[in-house]
Amino acid sequence: MNNKTPPSEMIRVPTVLIPVVRQLAKIHRDGHTTALLQGLQELIAQFDSSVKLEVTNELQQVEEKLGELETHLCQQDQLVATKLEVLGKQLEKIEKAIASGKYSGGNSRPRRSGYPYQYQQQAVEIKEFAPENLAQRLGVTQQSLITERESKSEQEFISWSRNRDPSSLGWKFQDGLYYPVKQ
Repeated sequence: MNNKTPPSEMIRVPTVLIPVVRQLAKIHRDGHTTALLQGLQELIAQFDSSVKLEVTNELQQVEEKLGELETHLCQQDQLVATKLEVLGKQLEKIEKAIASGKYSGGNSRPRRSGYPYQYQQQAVEIKEFAPENLAQRLGVTQQSLITERESKSEQEFISWSRNRDPSSLGWKFQDGLYYPVKQ
């Protein structure tokens, strides 16, 4: 067996490390290679273990933060669940009240006034409408309103508009505006 060291290889090192590599080469030429390798291995082991410790500490801090976040989120989930329960109970009460007739909907008979006399509602008189307003009232576009008016006779248009109007009013076109037709 040959105990000779292998021939040197050329390697590139950062400029900052050139003096250190020269010093290592001198120690090697002086015959201290084994001691040098042991010293380097110990140094590298210390460096690696300190890096592992730093990483471990950082990981522990991250784990702690994640634990805190998890706790916070669990608390928020419980809070939301509690609020949802309360809302659900309130909805149940409202549904029961509606079902029992305590609250009347918009399509049931009107509630009686607490006053001894009834107010007489005055009918609101609808006057003229601009084309865009009547189109909106009838639920059509302004263009389709014009098309219907031009394609139908006056009586047909009044009938058509009466069928679409929420108050069953017929409409007549005059001077650029639409006027309600009395029945």
